[in-house]
This record gives sequence, structure tokens and C-alpha cells, in this order.
Amino acid sequence: MAEPPHQLPLELPHEAALSREDFLVGSSNRAALEILERWPDWPSPVVVLAGPVGSGKSHLVQAFQDETGAVVVSAPDLTEACVDTLAAAPAAVLEDAHLGVDETALFHLLNAARQAGKTVLITSRTWPASWKITLPDLVSRLRAATPVEILEPDDDLLRRVLVKLFADRQISVERSVIDYLVVRMERSLGVALRAVEAIDREALAGRVKITRPLAGRVLENVHKGQ
Repeated sequence: MAEPPHQLPLELPHEAALSREDFLVGSSNRAALEILERWPDWPSPVVVLAGPVGSGKSHLVQAFQDETGAVVVSAPDLTEACVDTLAAAPAAVLEDAHLGVDETALFHLLNAARQAGKTVLITSRTWPASWKITLPDLVSRLRAATPVEILEPDDDLLRRVLVKLFADRQISVERSVIDYLVVRMERSLGVALRAVEAIDREALAGRVKITRPLAGRVLENVHKGQ
């Protein structure tokens, strides 16, 4: 039988489910969820949430914003002009601090939030010690922050994440395909996201069902492309 013609996949819009109820909890991320659910009863006014790419930090921030009314700003966009707005919000969130940040603006934000009795959540792929902060007072403030880490997922969480990522694309995949991927893929939610995207594109392009052989071929290419 002739193989179906290969075609360019049509990129259909899809949205990831990012509510609190959609957040999948495992041993690797439970501490992060619990600290946000304790808000505003935090051990310190500032929490630094660190985890690898794709580990769910943005999902947690979205849920946190929905539930608290927090104001969110990307670290590279933080300026001193933003400080008053952020400090006046129920909570402030600074995302992706590893990308770099205006040290003076961040120092003023932490001070303003503390004086107002507010909290600041900072997310990053790395810990503050690697941010090359040179302002001594800011270094001191960050050392006093509560560190919370998201680790790479275990097999159970990775399996559930893969099911969710396919479901976000309205794709139902057989359990055998999910199990096949879990056994063979790197324990990384970032890799899981790239793998699901690539598998979806390949299946659409070939107009074929997602099978273990297809998933295996695509996963090998995903690993090679890292």
C-alpha cells in the first residue's frame, strides 16, 4: 500500500490549560505549589522559585495571579517606573530573573514591597548567586529570600504531563505510546513539550496515527537537536 502523501502541517491554535486545577503535582514540584498556596503567610516577604525550562513555573505564576490579583512583569522589563505599581498590588511577580534585571529597580521593588507589607515572587532557571548581582544591598535582600526549587519530574509525573500536553492539543494517545516515551526520554518537562509538539507535527504532516515507531523516530530527533 502506498504511503499517504507528506504535507505541510497546518499549525492550529491551541491553548495550554493553566488553571490551578490543571497543574499536575508530583514530588518534584509539590513544594513550589505549597508555598504559593500558603500566600500571604510566607516565611519571608520574598520567594525565589527556581526550576528548569518547562518545569511549570509559568503555569504556577498564572494560577497565582488568577487567585491573588498579583501583577506580573518580566525581569528584563522591570524599571524604576514600574515599582510603585508592583508594590501597590496584592503581590508582585518578577519572571525569568536569569535573563537579567535592573538591579536598582529590583532593590527599590523589594524595599517598597517590604514597607507596604507586600510579597514578591521571583522566578528563574537559576539561583540568585549566578545572576552576577553587584549591588551589595540587593545581594543581601536576595540572600534573605525563601528559596523553593522545582526538580525534574519522576516517571509518574512525566507520564501525566505527556497526557496533558497531548490533551491540550486535543489529541488522545494510546497508553502504550505514553509508556514508550516515558521509558526512553530525558526526564525533562522541556523535552516533553518539544517532543509532543514534534510528534504532533509529524503525524499531521503524514496524516497518520501517532504510534510507538513514529514517536520513537521523532524523540530521537528531539534528543539530537538539544
